[in-house]
Amino acid sequence: MEKNLARFIASASAELLNNGSIGVEKECLRVNEKGSISQKPHPMVLGSALTNPYITTDYSEALLELITPPVGEMQAVFKFLCDTQQYVYRHLGDELLWSTSMPCVVAGESSIPLARYGSSNAGQMKNIYRRGLGYRYGRVMQVIAGVHFNYSFSDAFWQALHRLEGDNQPLQNFISERYMGLIRSLQRVGWLIPYLFGASPAICKSFLGTEPTELESFDEFSYYGPYATSLRMGDIGYQNNKESESGIKACYDSLDAYVESLNCAIDTPCPDYEKIGVKVDGEYRQLNANILQIENEYYSTVRPKQILKGNEKPTVALKRRGVRYVELRSLDVNAFDPLGINAEQLRFLEMLMIFCLFEESPSLAAGEAQEIDANEMTVAHRGREPGLTLNRCGESVSLKQWAGAVCDALLPISELLDRDEGGRPYSAALAEQVEAVADPEKTPSARMLNEMRDNGEAFFHFANRMSQQHRRYFMERAVDDVQMALFDEQAKQSLRHQREIEESDGEDFDAFLADYFAQR
Repeated sequence: MEKNLARFIASASAELLNNGSIGVEKECLRVNEKGSISQKPHPMVLGSALTNPYITTDYSEALLELITPPVGEMQAVFKFLCDTQQYVYRHLGDELLWSTSMPCVVAGESSIPLARYGSSNAGQMKNIYRRGLGYRYGRVMQVIAGVHFNYSFSDAFWQALHRLEGDNQPLQNFISERYMGLIRSLQRVGWLIPYLFGASPAICKSFLGTEPTELESFDEFSYYGPYATSLRMGDIGYQNNKESESGIKACYDSLDAYVESLNCAIDTPCPDYEKIGVKVDGEYRQLNANILQIENEYYSTVRPKQILKGNEKPTVALKRRGVRYVELRSLDVNAFDPLGINAEQLRFLEMLMIFCLFEESPSLAAGEAQEIDANEMTVAHRGREPGLTLNRCGESVSLKQWAGAVCDALLPISELLDRDEGGRPYSAALAEQVEAVADPEKTPSARMLNEMRDNGEAFFHFANRMSQQHRRYFMERAVDDVQMALFDEQAKQSLRHQREIEESDGEDFDAFLADYFAQR
């Protein structure tokens, strides 16, 4: 990595590393004044969840997803995310946006309303897909919220790197190949994300209901892992629980291999899902009875992405136009920040993306994918345990030692990115994480458990207190009237767009679905 990066930094194109684009997708549950999942529909005043590009829903009507457009300026990302949440709060009445990844006061499956997207074929497909997830995995784990970090390097950067490396393949093939290498590197050090940023070491007992657990009781209402960082990323979170039986494992060796492995899973029937039925008494229970209904069902911590055109399948978009950006999906909602994420986190993640791009990244060796998953699970449940070791290429290595080596490698990247910045914010962001590696008590997961202990709080009371605090922050913040008017207009426009889609649908749903899956 050092040699490749040093060569680029020494080139005339070094400043192009500062030109990446960042986008954030933040999920958060709407809850009522008692902290229970809201039973109210997605507020129409926020626009159409089908067509509003900035305010939509994820699995449930109550699970909001707030999306920033990709921009190169960090402050612009935060302002947009802040404005969006402020806009939402102006239309929530007495409801709250829950401050943590893990929900509370879960009254079973029936308390989780599925997201609805109207009567169009595209809207019905989204709803049925979610119904299928409920049948396959249960609804409760689908309302765990997270933050997604989207990152892309600029076109000018790719052209410069392509030239510098003297690569003869077409530029887009080169870009996709390098993004897939970045993803493999990111998977290898992916355990670092829950260690540094995991913020779900405890859960509400209502989340598990009567299911047995190895977690310890924190108090009458909460379970926890004494050294846990991110139970969301652990074995109670959203996993492809049929992965080992069905043999599904996406292949990241190349973009073609990745697309092929997902298509195979989408085309292969699964006996367990055939028992559920697809269309029963005239009503769809799932889109199909295959291992995956669609690509998005495959849970992974990081995905190669391309912007979709219309009802294009994600794998088709990748095949046609290559990788456009990378989506990192393993971030917990940061309960200590009203936005759910802070600038230090984003800066660290940007540096990590650059590190992973320049790191040597061979194809995953036999057993390495299992090693990656095991490291992720170990850190999710025991990440702060003194003397914890992980596995790297079959050898045991101390978490602290490995994390320290990654942080050391980020130092020249922080110095490069700080060249055009006042106050050296990248170096400061790196220093903060170096401290958290040295002292696990400085991680968000430790901080959360310490606050709960110090205040005599159950997880619910902690999360509720932070949610109320964040609400006050947004309600008292100065309002950008111009931005609020733009959100108003976007909401109205999205409702008009949804109506147009519904009115222009020319084929019945069965034919629409067949056409969708026939795409290659």
